[in-house]
Amino acid sequence: KMNILIRADSSSFIGTGHIMRDLVLAKQYKSENIIFAVRELDGNINYKIDEEGYTKFVLQTNDFEELDKKIKDLNIDMLVIDHYEINYDFEKRLKEENKNLKIFVFDDTYEKHFCDILLNHNISANEKRYENLVPNDCELRCGSKYTLLRDEFLEAKKQNNSIKKDKKNKTIFIAMGGADHSDINIDILKEIKKVRKKNKKNIKINIVSTTANKNLKKLEKYCKNKNWIDLHINSNKIAKLMGKSDLAIVTPSVTVNEVYFMGLPFIAIQTAGNQIDMYKYLKKKKFMVMKKFDKKKLKTNLKKVLIKK
Repeated sequence: KMNILIRADSSSFIGTGHIMRDLVLAKQYKSENIIFAVRELDGNINYKIDEEGYTKFVLQTNDFEELDKKIKDLNIDMLVIDHYEINYDFEKRLKEENKNLKIFVFDDTYEKHFCDILLNHNISANEKRYENLVPNDCELRCGSKYTLLRDEFLEAKKQNNSIKKDKKNKTIFIAMGGADHSDINIDILKEIKKVRKKNKKNIKINIVSTTANKNLKKLEKYCKNKNWIDLHINSNKIAKLMGKSDLAIVTPSVTVNEVYFMGLPFIAIQTAGNQIDMYKYLKKKKFMVMKKFDKKKLKTNLKKVLIKK
Protein backbone atom coordinates (compact mmCIF):
# COMPACT_ATOMS: atom_id res chain seq x y z
CA LYS A 1 0.00 0.00 0.00
CA MET A 2 1.24 3.41 -0.95
CA ASN A 3 1.01 6.26 1.57
CA ILE A 4 -0.34 9.32 -0.25
CA LEU A 5 -0.43 12.73 1.39
CA ILE A 6 -2.63 15.43 -0.15
CA ARG A 7 -1.64 18.99 0.73
CA ALA A 8 -4.43 21.49 0.10
CA ASP A 9 -6.39 24.24 1.84
CA SER A 10 -9.83 25.80 1.67
CA SER A 11 -11.11 29.06 3.12
CA SER A 12 -13.34 32.03 2.41
CA PHE A 13 -10.35 33.52 0.59
CA ILE A 14 -8.86 30.44 -1.14
CA GLY A 15 -12.25 28.96 -2.00
CA THR A 16 -13.53 25.38 -1.87
CA GLY A 17 -12.49 24.02 -5.27
CA HIS A 18 -9.12 22.55 -4.31
CA ILE A 19 -10.43 20.26 -1.58
CA MET A 20 -13.41 19.25 -3.73
CA ARG A 21 -11.25 18.10 -6.65
CA ASP A 22 -8.75 16.40 -4.33
CA LEU A 23 -11.56 14.29 -2.92
CA VAL A 24 -12.33 13.17 -6.48
CA LEU A 25 -8.66 12.40 -7.14
CA ALA A 26 -8.49 10.39 -3.89
CA LYS A 27 -11.13 8.00 -5.30
CA GLN A 28 -8.73 7.04 -8.10
CA TYR A 29 -6.39 5.65 -5.43
CA LYS A 30 -8.92 3.47 -3.64
CA SER A 31 -6.48 0.77 -2.61
CA GLU A 32 -3.87 3.19 -1.24
CA ASN A 33 -3.68 4.92 2.11
CA ILE A 34 -4.85 8.53 1.65
CA ILE A 35 -4.07 11.25 4.18
CA PHE A 36 -4.84 14.97 3.98
CA ALA A 37 -2.68 17.77 5.41
CA VAL A 38 -4.68 20.98 5.77
CA ARG A 39 -4.78 24.19 7.76
CA GLU A 40 -7.81 25.27 9.78
CA LEU A 41 -8.46 28.54 7.95
CA ASP A 42 -11.56 30.73 8.20
CA GLY A 43 -14.41 29.24 6.19
CA ASN A 44 -12.66 25.93 5.50
CA ILE A 45 -14.52 22.81 4.35
CA ASN A 46 -12.29 20.29 6.12
CA TYR A 47 -15.44 18.55 7.38
CA LYS A 48 -15.84 17.20 3.82
CA ILE A 49 -12.62 15.21 4.30
CA ASP A 50 -14.02 13.69 7.50
CA GLU A 51 -17.34 12.92 5.76
CA GLU A 52 -15.47 10.91 3.12
CA GLY A 53 -13.68 9.02 5.89
CA TYR A 54 -10.09 10.09 5.20
CA THR A 55 -7.47 10.78 7.86
CA LYS A 56 -6.52 14.42 8.13
CA PHE A 57 -3.74 16.26 9.92
CA VAL A 58 -3.99 19.94 10.75
CA LEU A 59 -0.91 22.01 9.95
CA GLN A 60 -0.25 25.22 11.87
CA THR A 61 1.67 26.85 9.03
CA ASN A 62 2.56 26.48 5.38
CA ASP A 63 6.25 26.22 6.26
CA PHE A 64 8.61 23.77 4.62
CA GLU A 65 9.79 22.29 7.94
CA GLU A 66 6.33 21.35 9.15
CA LEU A 67 5.32 19.57 5.93
CA ASP A 68 8.72 17.90 5.58
CA LYS A 69 8.42 16.49 9.11
CA LYS A 70 4.93 15.13 8.34
CA ILE A 71 6.22 13.41 5.20
CA LYS A 72 8.96 11.71 7.19
CA ASP A 73 6.78 10.83 10.21
CA LEU A 74 4.04 9.33 8.05
CA ASN A 75 6.44 7.56 5.71
CA ILE A 76 4.84 9.19 2.63
CA ASP A 77 5.45 7.69 -0.83
CA MET A 78 3.62 10.30 -2.88
CA LEU A 79 2.77 13.90 -2.11
CA VAL A 80 -0.10 15.57 -3.97
CA ILE A 81 0.20 19.36 -3.97
CA ASP A 82 -2.89 21.40 -4.79
CA HIS A 83 -1.73 24.75 -3.51
CA TYR A 84 -0.78 28.08 -5.11
CA GLU A 85 1.60 28.95 -2.27
CA ILE A 86 3.85 25.93 -2.80
CA ASN A 87 6.35 26.62 -5.56
CA TYR A 88 9.24 25.09 -7.50
CA ASP A 89 11.86 25.80 -4.81
CA PHE A 90 9.68 24.32 -2.09
CA GLU A 91 9.11 21.19 -4.21
CA LYS A 92 12.78 20.86 -5.09
CA ARG A 93 13.76 21.04 -1.42
CA LEU A 94 11.22 18.35 -0.57
CA LYS A 95 12.76 16.10 -3.23
CA GLU A 96 16.27 16.71 -1.90
CA GLU A 97 15.15 15.90 1.64
CA ASN A 98 13.07 12.86 0.65
CA LYS A 99 14.87 10.98 -2.09
CA ASN A 100 12.12 8.47 -2.88
CA LEU A 101 9.20 10.86 -2.65
CA LYS A 102 7.01 11.14 -5.74
CA ILE A 103 5.54 14.60 -6.24
CA PHE A 104 2.20 15.06 -8.00
CA VAL A 105 1.24 18.68 -8.67
CA PHE A 106 -1.99 20.37 -9.70
CA ASP A 107 -1.37 23.37 -11.92
CA ASP A 108 -3.70 25.54 -13.96
CA THR A 109 -1.64 28.74 -14.19
CA TYR A 110 1.48 27.42 -16.03
CA GLU A 111 3.98 27.87 -13.21
CA LYS A 112 7.36 26.18 -12.98
CA HIS A 113 7.22 22.93 -10.96
CA PHE A 114 9.66 20.30 -9.73
CA CYS A 115 7.46 17.21 -9.93
CA ASP A 116 6.99 13.70 -11.30
CA ILE A 117 3.38 14.12 -12.39
CA LEU A 118 1.60 17.34 -13.32
CA LEU A 119 -2.16 17.49 -13.71
CA ASN A 120 -3.98 20.32 -15.45
CA HIS A 121 -7.47 18.91 -15.87
CA ASN A 122 -9.12 21.99 -17.37
CA ILE A 123 -10.63 21.72 -20.83
CA SER A 124 -8.31 24.65 -21.68
CA ALA A 125 -5.09 22.85 -20.67
CA ASN A 126 -2.24 23.08 -23.18
CA GLU A 127 0.53 20.52 -22.79
CA LYS A 128 2.99 22.40 -25.02
CA ARG A 129 3.10 25.33 -22.61
CA TYR A 130 4.78 23.18 -19.95
CA GLU A 131 7.86 22.52 -22.07
CA ASN A 132 10.43 24.36 -19.97
CA LEU A 133 8.40 24.47 -16.80
CA VAL A 134 8.75 20.86 -15.59
CA PRO A 135 11.56 18.26 -15.54
CA ASN A 136 11.95 16.30 -18.79
CA ASP A 137 10.76 13.05 -17.28
CA CYS A 138 7.66 14.61 -15.74
CA GLU A 139 4.42 12.91 -16.75
CA LEU A 140 1.94 15.49 -18.03
CA ARG A 141 -1.79 14.87 -17.66
CA CYS A 142 -3.51 17.66 -19.53
CA GLY A 143 -7.00 18.34 -20.78
CA SER A 144 -10.56 17.09 -20.58
CA LYS A 145 -9.77 13.39 -20.57
CA TYR A 146 -8.25 13.94 -17.12
CA THR A 147 -11.04 16.17 -15.79
CA LEU A 148 -11.92 15.21 -12.26
CA LEU A 149 -15.68 14.88 -12.09
CA ARG A 150 -17.59 13.89 -8.99
CA ASP A 151 -19.69 10.73 -9.27
CA GLU A 152 -22.86 12.82 -9.24
CA PHE A 153 -21.90 14.24 -12.67
CA LEU A 154 -21.25 10.85 -14.21
CA GLU A 155 -24.61 9.67 -12.84
CA ALA A 156 -26.53 12.76 -13.96
CA LYS A 157 -25.05 12.57 -17.44
CA LYS A 158 -26.29 8.99 -17.74
CA GLN A 159 -29.77 10.09 -16.68
CA ASN A 160 -29.67 13.37 -18.56
CA ASN A 161 -32.34 12.43 -21.05
CA SER A 162 -34.77 11.41 -18.34
CA ILE A 163 -34.46 14.67 -16.38
CA LYS A 164 -37.66 16.56 -17.06
CA LYS A 165 -37.08 20.18 -17.94
CA ASP A 166 -39.72 22.66 -16.92
CA LYS A 167 -41.35 23.78 -20.18
CA LYS A 168 -43.12 26.84 -18.80
CA ASN A 169 -40.10 28.26 -17.05
CA LYS A 170 -36.56 28.95 -18.10
CA THR A 171 -34.21 27.81 -15.37
CA ILE A 172 -30.84 29.38 -14.67
CA PHE A 173 -28.14 27.72 -12.59
CA ILE A 174 -25.75 30.12 -10.82
CA ALA A 175 -22.45 29.14 -9.16
CA MET A 176 -19.96 31.92 -8.50
CA GLY A 177 -17.61 29.78 -6.42
CA GLY A 178 -18.12 28.19 -3.02
CA ALA A 179 -16.61 31.21 -1.29
CA ASP A 180 -18.03 33.85 -3.68
CA HIS A 181 -15.09 36.15 -2.85
CA SER A 182 -16.09 38.56 -5.62
CA ASP A 183 -19.51 39.06 -4.00
CA ILE A 184 -21.44 39.39 -7.26
CA ASN A 185 -24.27 36.91 -6.72
CA ILE A 186 -26.78 39.60 -5.81
CA ASP A 187 -25.70 41.84 -8.71
CA ILE A 188 -26.34 38.95 -11.10
CA LEU A 189 -29.75 38.24 -9.55
CA LYS A 190 -30.72 41.91 -9.87
CA GLU A 191 -29.99 41.87 -13.61
CA ILE A 192 -32.00 38.67 -14.08
CA LYS A 193 -34.85 40.28 -12.16
CA LYS A 194 -34.88 43.18 -14.65
CA VAL A 195 -34.93 40.80 -17.62
CA ARG A 196 -37.75 38.85 -15.96
CA LYS A 197 -39.86 41.95 -15.44
CA LYS A 198 -39.27 43.55 -18.78
CA ASN A 199 -39.91 40.44 -20.84
CA LYS A 200 -42.60 39.01 -18.61
CA LYS A 201 -40.60 35.83 -18.63
CA ASN A 202 -40.96 32.99 -16.19
CA ILE A 203 -37.37 32.66 -15.13
CA LYS A 204 -36.45 30.46 -12.21
CA ILE A 205 -33.11 30.41 -10.47
CA ASN A 206 -31.13 27.70 -8.73
CA ILE A 207 -28.21 29.40 -7.03
CA VAL A 208 -25.59 27.41 -5.11
CA SER A 209 -23.26 28.55 -2.38
CA THR A 210 -21.53 27.17 0.70
CA THR A 211 -20.94 28.11 4.29
CA ALA A 212 -17.44 29.26 3.22
CA ASN A 213 -19.17 32.30 1.66
CA LYS A 214 -18.57 35.37 3.82
CA ASN A 215 -21.53 37.09 2.13
CA LEU A 216 -23.97 34.27 2.75
CA LYS A 217 -26.22 36.13 5.23
CA LYS A 218 -26.67 38.98 2.76
CA LEU A 219 -27.45 36.53 -0.03
CA GLU A 220 -29.98 34.64 2.10
CA LYS A 221 -31.67 37.90 2.94
CA TYR A 222 -31.91 38.89 -0.73
CA CYS A 223 -33.32 35.51 -1.79
CA LYS A 224 -35.88 35.42 1.01
CA ASN A 225 -39.51 35.93 -0.12
CA LYS A 226 -38.53 35.64 -3.79
CA ASN A 227 -40.31 32.49 -4.81
CA TRP A 228 -38.49 32.38 -8.18
CA ILE A 229 -35.10 31.94 -6.47
CA ASP A 230 -33.97 28.71 -4.80
CA LEU A 231 -30.79 29.07 -2.78
CA HIS A 232 -28.95 25.79 -2.19
CA ILE A 233 -26.29 25.80 0.53
CA ASN A 234 -23.62 23.04 0.67
CA SER A 235 -25.63 21.07 -1.90
CA ASN A 236 -24.43 17.67 -3.08
CA LYS A 237 -26.94 17.68 -5.94
CA ILE A 238 -25.10 20.19 -8.16
CA ALA A 239 -25.17 17.91 -11.20
CA LYS A 240 -28.93 17.37 -10.88
CA LEU A 241 -29.51 21.11 -10.64
CA MET A 242 -27.40 21.64 -13.75
CA GLY A 243 -29.34 18.94 -15.54
CA LYS A 244 -32.63 20.73 -14.91
CA SER A 245 -31.32 24.07 -16.18
CA ASP A 246 -31.40 25.86 -19.52
CA LEU A 247 -28.42 28.09 -18.77
CA ALA A 248 -25.59 28.35 -16.26
CA ILE A 249 -23.81 31.45 -14.98
CA VAL A 250 -20.44 30.41 -13.55
CA THR A 251 -16.81 31.44 -13.11
CA PRO A 252 -14.25 30.24 -15.73
CA SER A 253 -12.92 27.69 -13.23
CA VAL A 254 -13.27 23.97 -12.58
CA THR A 255 -17.06 24.56 -12.73
CA VAL A 256 -16.77 25.19 -16.48
CA ASN A 257 -15.41 21.66 -16.88
CA GLU A 258 -18.58 20.45 -15.20
CA VAL A 259 -21.15 22.47 -17.19
CA TYR A 260 -19.26 21.64 -20.39
CA PHE A 261 -19.44 17.93 -19.53
CA MET A 262 -23.17 18.29 -18.87
CA GLY A 263 -23.66 20.03 -22.24
CA LEU A 264 -25.25 23.08 -20.63
CA PRO A 265 -25.07 26.54 -22.30
CA PHE A 266 -23.25 28.95 -20.00
CA ILE A 267 -22.06 32.48 -19.39
CA ALA A 268 -18.70 32.63 -17.59
CA ILE A 269 -17.67 35.67 -15.56
CA GLN A 270 -14.05 35.93 -14.46
CA THR A 271 -13.62 36.79 -10.78
CA ALA A 272 -10.00 35.79 -10.05
CA GLY A 273 -6.57 35.89 -11.66
CA ASN A 274 -6.17 32.11 -11.73
CA GLN A 275 -9.11 31.91 -14.17
CA ILE A 276 -7.38 33.88 -16.95
CA ASP A 277 -6.27 30.82 -18.92
CA MET A 278 -9.77 29.38 -19.01
CA TYR A 279 -11.19 32.83 -19.82
CA LYS A 280 -8.89 33.24 -22.85
CA TYR A 281 -9.63 29.73 -24.05
CA LEU A 282 -13.40 30.23 -23.85
CA LYS A 283 -13.17 33.60 -25.57
CA LYS A 284 -11.15 32.10 -28.41
CA LYS A 285 -13.72 29.32 -28.75
CA LYS A 286 -16.50 31.94 -28.94
CA PHE A 287 -18.23 31.01 -25.69
CA MET A 288 -20.01 33.75 -23.74
CA VAL A 289 -17.41 35.10 -21.34
CA MET A 290 -16.76 38.31 -19.45
CA LYS A 291 -13.42 39.55 -18.22
CA LYS A 292 -15.29 41.16 -15.34
CA PHE A 293 -18.91 41.56 -14.30
CA ASP A 294 -20.70 43.92 -16.69
CA LYS A 295 -24.43 44.55 -16.21
CA LYS A 296 -25.14 45.50 -19.80
CA LYS A 297 -23.23 42.61 -21.24
CA LEU A 298 -24.92 40.16 -18.89
CA LYS A 299 -28.34 41.42 -19.90
CA THR A 300 -27.53 41.15 -23.59
CA ASN A 301 -26.27 37.59 -23.15
CA LEU A 302 -29.27 36.60 -21.05
CA LYS A 303 -31.65 37.82 -23.70
CA LYS A 304 -29.70 35.99 -26.39
CA VAL A 305 -30.12 32.69 -24.62
CA LEU A 306 -33.48 33.02 -22.95
CA ILE A 307 -35.60 35.07 -25.28
CA LYS A 308 -35.61 33.14 -28.49
CA LYS A 309 -38.28 34.47 -30.77
